[in-house]
Amino acid sequence: MKRLLILVTAGALSMLSFSASAEPQQLMQGDTGQLRPSGTVSVSGANDFEDLQSKLAEKAHEQGAKGFVVNSASGENKMFGTATIYK
Repeated sequence: MKRLLILVTAGALSMLSFSASAEPQQLMQGDTGQLRPSGTVSVSGANDFEDLQSKLAEKAHEQGAKGFVVNSASGENKMFGTATIYK
């Protein structure tokens, strides 16, 4: 029984780490490595810069990107921005 519990826990933790790695990573302009640019995404209505980054990551994920580079961010009460996505 104890062995089964350990196996189930290990399996659950491996799925958790796999799902976290599926999210696109925010990259710096020179850190794209072998990834190729494949388009841009834009968002608006973010509350702050962290929210903007999160929304850009979500859009990049929807496009199947492995990473993204924020190109622009602006606004005061509601922020907007764009990012290049990389696959």
